Amino acid sequence: MGVSYKDNFYHLPYMSELSDTKAQRLAKLLKVSRLTLETGNARSFILSNQDFIPTVIPSDFITLFDVLIQEGYAMDELKTCSNKILNIFHKAIENHKSFDPEPDSFLGVLTQNNAQMELVLDEIGSVFKVFIKNKEDEENKSKLISLFEKLSLFVNHYVIKENVLFPIIEKEWSDYRCLQIMWSFHDDIRRNIKFILNVLREGGVDGDFNRSVGDVFFHMMAIKFREEKILFPYILSTIGEEQLVKMNEEGLEIGFPYVQPHKQVVEKEETTMDNDLANLSTGLLTLEQIKLIFNHLPVDITYVDEHDKVRFFSTPPKRIFPRTNAIIGRDVSNCHPPESVHVVEKIVESFKNGEKDKAEFWIKMKGEFILIQYFAVRDQEKNYKGVIEVTQEVSDIKALEGEKRLLDW
Repeated sequence: MGVSYKDNFYHLPYMSELSDTKAQRLAKLLKVSRLTLETGNARSFILSNQDFIPTVIPSDFITLFDVLIQEGYAMDELKTCSNKILNIFHKAIENHKSFDPEPDSFLGVLTQNNAQMELVLDEIGSVFKVFIKNKEDEENKSKLISLFEKLSLFVNHYVIKENVLFPIIEKEWSDYRCLQIMWSFHDDIRRNIKFILNVLREGGVDGDFNRSVGDVFFHMMAIKFREEKILFPYILSTIGEEQLVKMNEEGLEIGFPYVQPHKQVVEKEETTMDNDLANLSTGLLTLEQIKLIFNHLPVDITYVDEHDKVRFFSTPPKRIFPRTNAIIGRDVSNCHPPESVHVVEKIVESFKNGEKDKAEFWIKMKGEFILIQYFAVRDQEKNYKGVIEVTQEVSDIKALEGEKRLLDW
């Protein structure tokens, strides 16, 4: 447990910018949070602060947990603390002004997906009550599997938050670190749903199973409350409409779980050069960085354009098939021996006419196992723009078993 900010939180960069009233509220919130973290019980604070509890506002908790994270408490401690603290102030947060986003907006679509998730949980609850009385009932087990598979689709809601929403918040807010707690809860939910489905499919329903089901219900509804009562309203007041529209588009690319927004046309940035930086629409890179990225990928890449001309190849530390600059501009048919050129021509033709998008082969060569893949390249209008050949030595990948979740060096 860290104490680096514990004695005086006002020296944090943004604290000096807070109003005296908000700073006073935060001081009290930090007091009850530290009491909860250190003793597990905040009863004394609750009894002596009945007048204070209704005065908090939802955004106070964003800053509160940002400070606590910077104090160095362990994530498990912070997650337990957040549940207890938000339970103490649940009514005050609930009674704050309602959050009412436009239905087809990014936050509106997330909210609608939350509502659908709650309906799935309600269905699961009804079936689970019957199932738990007779765990050998195959019909109810099958229903539960189907419902938890449906619930597992909601994982995309969390993926969208983590990959679309959180990066913007980190740029816009100084007190963004509270997101780390929410992300950890996402991981718990994903892990529990996966565990529940495995148990239902393979048998072995026990106390751990029941506990995991309870955790899923509690955490999913808790996250829904925190989104709609704390996170989303503050986003609406701090992040511009243009960014939210772009987030809707990016969310569509990932795929919302149940409810999709009407597709909004957002002009894609074309690849351009600006001050020696290539604007790739997903980032700005120098030519040197682009070259380094290609040449550090553990694969051989060769690109042939829509006119069947070789235009590029990467130079990783170890190439599987030799390439030289002499092939640049060469017709791809001339790059293969007569015995196999018809295969390449068939692949290219099937890519051009839209029949196929991928072809792959694997061979053994010099004691190595080589995977060779061809991918059709198409623009946004699905026009054929060439083919990428990707070659990789996959012996180590092929030999993988089980899981590896910890760093071993």
